[in-house]
Amino acid sequence: MSFHTLILAALFIVSAGTAEANTPDDLIRPIQDQWAEIKYRLPEKQQAEHYNKLATQARKVVESNPGVAEPLIWEGIVLSSEAGAKGGLGALGLAKEAKQRFEEALKLNDKALAGSAYTSLATLYAKVPGWPLGFGDNKRAEELFKKSLAINPTGIDPNFFYGEYLADNNRGAEARTYLEAALKAAPRAGRELADSGRRQEIQALLAKLNKEGK
Repeated sequence: MSFHTLILAALFIVSAGTAEANTPDDLIRPIQDQWAEIKYRLPEKQQAEHYNKLATQARKVVESNPGVAEPLIWEGIVLSSEAGAKGGLGALGLAKEAKQRFEEALKLNDKALAGSAYTSLATLYAKVPGWPLGFGDNKRAEELFKKSLAINPTGIDPNFFYGEYLADNNRGAEARTYLEAALKAAPRAGRELADSGRRQEIQALLAKLNKEGK
């Protein structure tokens, strides 16, 4: 299925309402699929625009399903991905919006999607500039990463993002442990593209650590 066909199909699903979307997984699957297509199949210079459109669709799912944590988490993921693709200080507003979504999701169900809100919020704290420009805070990031790993110790995402955080903070030996654990994570049903892309990121970071002798 082409990217544009996937977009049209997903938009139809969202516009058709949630009568047939009986579980949180059903609600977020079109968003997950589009996100993976954007991140791993589109050129970087095109990604911000597509994330922006996807965030609008994710917001509709959230509004149609109040009190459900999973759509909030995925709206936050899309917003933070848009912020990363956009870059610069102009992305800070998007990062703040994403932070709000993750915090709302945690209040509803901190274990939703195997603790993904903790992982994503931790990553924001790790990557956003600190005061006075932003809310970045490495101590808070580490606390949240550990909470996510307590819920999902063998997951590909919490291990990768914590490993990336450790590598960024010159803790290469520790980083390697978590990155290697991420590579051993069990495949996620229906997330083949996301898993494949993430494994490439893990291998690239391990190769970088090897080259730098860390």
